[in-house]
Amino acid sequence: MLKTVNQRISLVLIAIGICYLLLAFQLPSYAYVPVDADVVPITLGILLILLASCLYFSKDSETEEQKARRKIPKKDIGALLAVFSFIFVYILFLELLGFVLMTMLFIFFCSWFLGYKKHLSNALVSILFPLCMYGMFTEFLNISLPQGLWPF
Repeated sequence: MLKTVNQRISLVLIAIGICYLLLAFQLPSYAYVPVDADVVPITLGILLILLASCLYFSKDSETEEQKARRKIPKKDIGALLAVFSFIFVYILFLELLGFVLMTMLFIFFCSWFLGYKKHLSNALVSILFPLCMYGMFTEFLNISLPQGLWPF
């Protein structure tokens, strides 16, 4: 039943998709809207289950080269854990500090940690990208993002 890695991964993805769908069906519905808030999450959950099912039945035999590529060097595990820590801190302080400030800090320090040496271009990107994204979401899409400390 679970001969290949693809089959094991697909079963995990199917379980995640089922849990995601259960939560998506619990979203409240709104009257007088043409497309309800649960349409996209339900569609994504169904798509995840369908694609994971296709992955389960795919005819991919595992070679020794693929097994060797799957091994993560011990020095890279520390970098992965650090990036996951950056993501956790980002999520933890997003509401408190706001989207713009937290995204600026996340982009700059994560890029710096991963070895990007051009600090001026890193600073410009980490400032301009969150500001542009915040403007697009709030002005054009009318989606509110966490303001945090800044009054805009």
